[in-house]
Amino acid sequence: MRKGDSRHFLRKMGTALRRQWGRLSPFFAKNGGCPLFLIALASPALGQTTQPPVVHAGVDRTAIWVADRVNYTVEIVCPKGVDILSDDLAKEKLKTTGLDVVGTDATATTDADGATTHRIRYTLTTYHVDTPDLRIDPLPVRYFVKRPGQRLQDEAPAGEFAVPAVSVAFRSTLPNDPDAAALRDGVDPAPRPRAFASARATGLALMLVSVAPLAFVAAAAVNRRRPRRQGRSARRMRQDERVTMDALQTMDLSTPDGRRRAYDGIDTLVRTHLQDALAVPGPALTPSEVTPRLNGSRLRVAPEQVAALLAACEQARYAPLEAVPSSEACRDAIERARSVLAG
Repeated sequence: MRKGDSRHFLRKMGTALRRQWGRLSPFFAKNGGCPLFLIALASPALGQTTQPPVVHAGVDRTAIWVADRVNYTVEIVCPKGVDILSDDLAKEKLKTTGLDVVGTDATATTDADGATTHRIRYTLTTYHVDTPDLRIDPLPVRYFVKRPGQRLQDEAPAGEFAVPAVSVAFRSTLPNDPDAAALRDGVDPAPRPRAFASARATGLALMLVSVAPLAFVAAAAVNRRRPRRQGRSARRMRQDERVTMDALQTMDLSTPDGRRRAYDGIDTLVRTHLQDALAVPGPALTPSEVTPRLNGSRLRVAPEQVAALLAACEQARYAPLEAVPSSEACRDAIERARSVLAG
């Protein structure tokens, strides 16, 4: 048998003897103790020394306020052949005072020498205002010697170590004394160069110069989009009034309905003439409103006569048929309308 195989065989034998020790100890006590050959077989495994893991722990900030986050990082370096149980580092087993665990992040890496590094980052916060001393209690962690073909959960731990406790202050990270923070140095600002003294006035002038052409372009665009009113010329207006007057002269005034249509034509003709010739909104005025609007105009007919003519037209248009004026009164209204158009 080779030396390496014999050492492996003796190590396995020693492990088996330790597991059965509790069951064999009554037998050894009854028969005068443990045989020397069993102690010799177990000695290679019992005498083997195991180097414990190295642990480092710390926080990324020394003080927090309500709802602030702090990261508590634990780094455990396990030498070759040694490992820990991840369940010992679960967030449920982390005991804190005034802090709440809101998240965890765990990673494990193995280097070329076989050493395994576990990094666990706990994200903590506080929602309490009555706990001035925020503390993370020591966290016990078991370590095991890894053996081929066996799980760590099935073996007895080789030892135990504790992740050191950490305290976090419950206050603002700014100093209590504002003067000690040196937020302002108190040094007067450097004077501006002379070249910048007139920069503001120059900038305003350039802005005005650049805005002026834009204003002209905008005004021209608005004028192009504004619809132009197509008014009638004076010649066209007189021609239309002459045609309407000739039509009124030839209308049949023997019936009340004919005379009513004649008064309707007279009313429209006079009101349109006031709007086109005198710039008076005739179609929108009542007979009583016409007189003050025509005062001071260049109309040679009295404003009261124009108002009386429009009142007679409205009376004939909306009165019952039996109240429509006679044909003589209708012809007289046509002649008065002719004098208004001529004036």
